[in-house]
This record gives sequence, structure tokens and C-alpha cells, in this order.
Amino acid sequence: MYPPASLFAKDKKASVDTRTRHALKQDKFALAAKSSASWVTENQTTVVRWSIGIGVVIVLLIGGLAFWSVRSSAANIALGAAVDVYTSPLAIPGAPSEPGVYTTAEARSKEANREFVAIAHDYGWLPAGARSHYFAGITYEELGQNGNAENQLKAVAGSWNHNLANLAKLALAGLYQQTDRSDEAIDLYKELAAKPSVTVSAGSAQLALADLYAAQGKLDQARVLWAKVRDTDKEGAAGQIAAQKLTGQ
Repeated sequence: MYPPASLFAKDKKASVDTRTRHALKQDKFALAAKSSASWVTENQTTVVRWSIGIGVVIVLLIGGLAFWSVRSSAANIALGAAVDVYTSPLAIPGAPSEPGVYTTAEARSKEANREFVAIAHDYGWLPAGARSHYFAGITYEELGQNGNAENQLKAVAGSWNHNLANLAKLALAGLYQQTDRSDEAIDLYKELAAKPSVTVSAGSAQLALADLYAAQGKLDQARVLWAKVRDTDKEGAAGQIAAQKLTGQ
């Protein structure tokens, strides 16, 4: 027996439908390709401009990264050399003079300060430049130039680097305390205690504030802070110092 004619008709129709769908897909693809090609042709100038613009942006990004890397490396090397000067040992009294060896702390701080200021000026937008502002402030203070010290420390006190900013604020608070600006020092110590960092703990800020209160004769307020630090940092250095302060008082 042979299959019914209706089955052949169905198979033939299915085959036609398949070819039709395939042809339609090809037509759609051809139309899409033609449309895209037509758009590119009509907007050739725009396409070229966009291509050039993207290329320029990529080149600028690569160039910017290379420039940043070179400048950052130079800044780090310069800062390292300045720190070496700042931390170099002083000449032994009576010993023959040697190049690069300083006979007094003032002479050493003066040279280190000169280098820190230059680095901060040339690389202030880099991390090494920000650290140089801090060291410039510290050395200015050592040289008795309090106005310059304050300016340099303020330049980094608002840094995005919380650890560095807190170091600068702690130094500023100490400077204010030494120059009879106790109210400003108290505000900074309280700020540091409320927002501590790895470089400046809450306990160290509270100890500094307690010492300021003690120097002002406000022993009750000082004792409250010492007791707080002792209780919250029993095993730490700040807690031990606070306990000694309470015993001494």
C-alpha cells in the first residue's frame, strides 16, 4: 500500500513553509544589512568623527596613565630622599665633618623642609605630594615658622586619605595648643576621638585632650577621660598610660 496523497501534500506544504521562512529570514537579514550599510553611508562623516574621537580618548587615557606613573615614581623617589635627610643621624660632637651629615637638628630640619616644600609644590596632586605637605608642616613647626606650618598642615588635613588627614589634624591640634588657641585644639581632639584612624586612635586623641585639660587646671575633666581610656583600652598602650596618669594624680 502507498501512503495517502494527503500525507504527500502535507509534507510538500511543510517543505514549502520551511523554505518560505528561510527566505523571509534571509530577506530580513539582507534588509537589515542594507539598512545598516545605508546608515553608515549617509552618516559617514559622523562615523569617522566618532571613530577618531574614540581613538583620541584611548590615546589620551594611555598617555595619562603613563604620565601619572612616571610622575608618581619621581615623586616617591624624591620623598624617600627627603625622609632620609630628615631621619639621618646627627654628626658625633667633635668628629670630623662629613658631606651630608648635619651637626644640628635645626640644620637637618631646614634642609629636609626645603625638600619637602619643593616636592609638595611639584607633586601636590599625587599621594607623595600630600605626604610632603605633612612633613613640610612638621619641619616648619620645628623651625618655629608656625604660620607656614599651619598652612601646610591644613593643606592635607582635608585629604581623602583619612589616615594622613588625621595625622595632620593631630599635628595642628598640638600647634594650636602651643600657640594659645586651646579652643581650636580641643575641637580637633574631639573630632579625632569621634573619627579615629589607623594612624590616630581614639585613645591617643583622648589622652592628648586630657593632657590639655590638665594643663588648664581642669583635672576633673582630665580624670574622666583618663578613666575612659583606661577602661576601653585595658591591654593597649593608651590604656596603660591613662592608668599611670590616674595613679599619678
